[in-house]
Amino acid sequence: MTSFKSVIFITLVYHITLAFASDYLLEGIYCGKENCYDVLGVTRETTKNDIGRAYRQLAKKHHPDLHRGQKEKKEAEEKFKRIATAYEILRDDEERSDYDYMLDNPQAYYAHYYRYYRRRLAPKVDVRIVLAVTITIISIIQYYSAWSNYDTAIKYFMTIPKYRNRALEIAKVETKESQSRKGPKKSKAELKEEQDRIIRRVIEENMDIKGAYAKPEIVDILWIQLIILPYTIAYYIYWYLRWFWKFTILKQPYGIEEKLYIIRKYMKLGQHQFNALGDEEKQEYLDEELWIKENFIAWKKIKDEETKKSLAENNKYKQYRRYMKQHGVGRMTFDDS
Repeated sequence: MTSFKSVIFITLVYHITLAFASDYLLEGIYCGKENCYDVLGVTRETTKNDIGRAYRQLAKKHHPDLHRGQKEKKEAEEKFKRIATAYEILRDDEERSDYDYMLDNPQAYYAHYYRYYRRRLAPKVDVRIVLAVTITIISIIQYYSAWSNYDTAIKYFMTIPKYRNRALEIAKVETKESQSRKGPKKSKAELKEEQDRIIRRVIEENMDIKGAYAKPEIVDILWIQLIILPYTIAYYIYWYLRWFWKFTILKQPYGIEEKLYIIRKYMKLGQHQFNALGDEEKQEYLDEELWIKENFIAWKKIKDEETKKSLAENNKYKQYRRYMKQHGVGRMTFDDS
């Protein structure tokens, strides 16, 4: 009997709490202790267009600029802020739905705070759009930077006598042919400009520039790399599985590509850096059998010794070592001046 009375008492308290809570409005969110519908003088059944119409009428009536006195102006300003806040909430379908949910479920106040601040703190711009624009900007900068590097490399090769003289011979032949054709006579400046253009074209056609200064391709930009990323991942998985099967399990001999790959890994060079090496230099590595680790270690030791010896014989390096020995790193003396 006592247990039954306890159940009735708890049920009664719960219903009384709900009855009081149905009119409860949370401070700090939405319209605070005021009902947004009451602020605009509308009901929950009012359409979106009618809510807009009610807002414009009230905003026109309570606009601070329409009041002269300081007190009246301040009161109108506060009223105008409440009207604007209520309209901002009720004109948005999703926010109005959250507000109606709060009115119907006042006891779930933690959920109401979460819904309110989640919407307020959410970014106004779609993250996907921001990401797409960022990738596009990076891709454009990357592409034009690659063209700038390529142009720098071509201009550099145009100054090297070995390449310029060979290109100049071809340019002279083509310039004479153009002069022999009928047409207006060109000035020295125009002939010089045409000659430089031909030299550049000859170098571009005959020079296989590799590495970071290679001729840019559209496939190298970030956008394209992201698009073909699934293919790239699948290819590398296939490549490593094939390597493991052929050379680890079946113990097959390495081909030239595999040998160069192992040499590049031992040298700790990137693909572009290794591609920039000359064919003669790569052939030398193959002749030395540097894909065999013992051979590479011995070869590297010899190269390191040669580098140390050449540095030791270098006058500038001697001066630097002498200075470091006398003064040390970061040490300042009156003799330095």
